[in-house]
Amino acid sequence: MGIIFVYSFLIAFALPGPSEVVLVAPIDLGLPAWAHLGGIMLVSATGKAIGSLFAFHIGQEVKQSGPVVRWLRRSRWDVMEWSEKRSVELAQRYGYGGLAMALSVPFFPDTISIYAFAVLERDYARFAVATFLGSLGRLVVTVAFVGGLFTVF
Repeated sequence: MGIIFVYSFLIAFALPGPSEVVLVAPIDLGLPAWAHLGGIMLVSATGKAIGSLFAFHIGQEVKQSGPVVRWLRRSRWDVMEWSEKRSVELAQRYGYGGLAMALSVPFFPDTISIYAFAVLERDYARFAVATFLGSLGRLVVTVAFVGGLFTVF
C-alpha cells in the first residue's frame, strides 16, 4: 500500500501516466474483494490529494512570478491537449467542484490541470478535498466502466 501511496503522490505533480494503474496492483491484503479495492482507492486518492497539495504549493509560488501567470492567461491553454484544455475550462467555470469533476475522468493526464488550477486558486483545504474526491471518483468510474465491459462481453 505504501507503493500505491507514493506512486499516487508522484503522479499528481511529476510522473506522466494514468493513475488508474493502481487498481491492478498485485497485492494481497487478505480482505474481501470490495474491501481490498476500496482500500487501494482510498490510499491512492489520499496520496494523489497530498501530491496535488504539493503541486498547489508550487503553483502558489509560481503565482508570484508575473511572467508565468501572464503567459498562462495569454495562451488561452493552446499549449495543452484538448482533454486538458476542457478540464481546465470546467474547473474555471465551476470552481473546485469542476476540478473534482475534471479529475474524475479516467485515462487522461491531469497533472497540467492540477498545476494550472493551482496557479489560479488559493484555498488549500478546498483544493485538497476536490483532488481527493476527483481522484476517488476517477477510480470508481474506472471500476464501474471496466466492470460494465466484463458484463457485456
